[in-house]
Amino acid sequence: MPRAFGSSEIMRVISTNISAAKTIVWQGKEVQTGIFKEPVKQPLILEKTDVLGDVVVDRKYHGGIDKACYLFSADHYPFWKERYPDLNWNYGMFGENLTVKNCDETNVNIGDVYEVGTATIQVSQPRQPCFKLGVRFNDQTVLKDFINQPYPGIYVRVLKSGEVRVGDDFRLVSNNPQGISVSEVFKVLYHKPYEKDLLDKVLAEEFLAEGCKSYIRKKYTL
Repeated sequence: MPRAFGSSEIMRVISTNISAAKTIVWQGKEVQTGIFKEPVKQPLILEKTDVLGDVVVDRKYHGGIDKACYLFSADHYPFWKERYPDLNWNYGMFGENLTVKNCDETNVNIGDVYEVGTATIQVSQPRQPCFKLGVRFNDQTVLKDFINQPYPGIYVRVLKSGEVRVGDDFRLVSNNPQGISVSEVFKVLYHKPYEKDLLDKVLAEEFLAEGCKSYIRKKYTL
């Protein structure tokens, strides 16, 4: 069976997660969020702009063609559990729809295409955390911790809608060998000083979500 690009281990779904809308209080105002995802037994249906049955509250920043589904690596959980030991830990803690074993953002490129279950997906951008992750962790300092790690999780486009269940392997269809890794894009998003060559490469990447490019241009006043 083909292995994930840049990895010696097969990427595999170990948890499928969705959420209902939940109302929280942020800075004195009631806000709804879908970040409180919990594992479910049933498979997920990945659709073009979201996951069927999952709540997407703010479509300005979540869901859509370039953020149809969010993946986070199970391999990163031990680090976070040690850092925040008092939380009630379950998969889905980072708001991910798919918790994936053997997923390493330093070895996955923007534009890589995978089949998983009966769906076909394409890597589009890293996750950009907001205050709702801090609410989920009951500690806003998690945002600083999160951006200081090179493992932000992965947003994907759904090229072909399909069903994904626990135990499904990721089958590499095509990789973008001249592309740029998810971790490198995350570095440009949040860490200065930046390398000019890296910045130019990120902005030239045809498969990187346009919203992510716009954020970078604004950040560096380009």
